[in-house]
Amino acid sequence: MAVEPHRFTAFYRAALSRGTWTKSLRDAPIIEKDGYHYFVHPISDGVPMLEPSLLREIVIRIIRKANLEDVDKIVTPAAMGIHISTAVSLMTDIPLVVIRKREYGLEGEKPLFQQTGYSESQMYINDVDAGDNVLVLDDVLSTGGTLAAICGALDDIDAEIQDVVAVIKKVGGENKVEESPYHVKTLINVDVVDGEVVIVDEDGDD
Repeated sequence: MAVEPHRFTAFYRAALSRGTWTKSLRDAPIIEKDGYHYFVHPISDGVPMLEPSLLREIVIRIIRKANLEDVDKIVTPAAMGIHISTAVSLMTDIPLVVIRKREYGLEGEKPLFQQTGYSESQMYINDVDAGDNVLVLDDVLSTGGTLAAICGALDDIDAEIQDVVAVIKKVGGENKVEESPYHVKTLINVDVVDGEVVIVDEDGDD
């Protein structure tokens, strides 16, 4: 689906110039767990509080970066992809499919195995069929396990992956997506150095 440029009013264009996006990352608290350093951010963790201006800025950047031509469905994993993808769905009128951890046993339900640097889990997807043109959207690309599993499952279904977008990329570690045939666009690339978030690339990966 093509998004018309005129849908972005001066109000939305102003949101992009406020700089709330990079400041929110630089101000993010850092925690250490099991040898990993995490930044805690409203987009990836739900805390601190997510301001509408920040969500609006991110959604506009996603819509401008993603290839939405011919996309039938947005596919996102629960839980932290949902708020971003819901906002993109509202802006573009593209239906949203959530990949979840709960099994319902509904017709057409398909399992997929998710392995990240932090955990392993089984997830389930419905309502994606062969030939569907999908945008895969997630909050953070870190180890790449989640996105690699999702893209692999969509390939098994014979869905057509039009684009894959992650809001934040944490660089410097193993990335399973880089070892796969899938390319992930990102809005911003960051690292955690000496207990602080460092912006590596403000424009992310195209």
